[in-house]
Amino acid sequence: MEWSPILISLRTACVSMIFTFFLGLAAAKWVVQLRNGWVKAVIDGIFTLPLVLPPTVAGFFLLYIFGVYRPFGRFLAEYLGVRIVFSPPATVIAAVIISFPLMYRAARGAFEQVDPGLADAARMLGVSEWKIFTRILVPNASSGILSGAVLAFARGIGEFGATAMIAGNIAGKTRTLPLAIYSEVAAGNMDKAGIYVAILLIISFTAVVLMNVFERRRNFRKKGRA
Repeated sequence: MEWSPILISLRTACVSMIFTFFLGLAAAKWVVQLRNGWVKAVIDGIFTLPLVLPPTVAGFFLLYIFGVYRPFGRFLAEYLGVRIVFSPPATVIAAVIISFPLMYRAARGAFEQVDPGLADAARMLGVSEWKIFTRILVPNASSGILSGAVLAFARGIGEFGATAMIAGNIAGKTRTLPLAIYSEVAAGNMDKAGIYVAILLIISFTAVVLMNVFERRRNFRKKGRA
């Protein structure tokens, strides 16, 4: 059994989770603060869209953006010497795009459950918005945020469609666990594919258990404030 798909998947999921974590927090905070209902609905729809689109569609758009024959992709290749398509960074980009809605929606839901009176009281005392965000909003929404991060990790490690489109299936370079499973099944190596499936199941099950732990902690805190 080759270990590279496992290592590539873990690396991709960890790095993408870091990006998704901060992007999701920033997006959720912005949307929660919006007052215009129509604008809020449109922005929320845009941020949630990768969750309902087939991953191959997201992969197509990524190819359209980062392809070497497209303006942005050509600029990166010719002026910065960076080629995204069929490279390890492409696996991270695909995982970020696909897992972002999960982190965003979890953070947004957690922020909306925080008592707005806490932030209003802090503003009356002259506390800056940054301190309100980091010392009031995030700590009180921490369980929901952590649940979203774990879910984003699990989604990132299981991403297939968009990764196959933009990163390809290059052994030792961009072949993640889902792509390795597909390759082994296509080659008729069912036993080897079964080992990869078992590893992916264990990782995903662990992520779900952690998410449930954070959810129970959040519910316990809500009952404690009631």
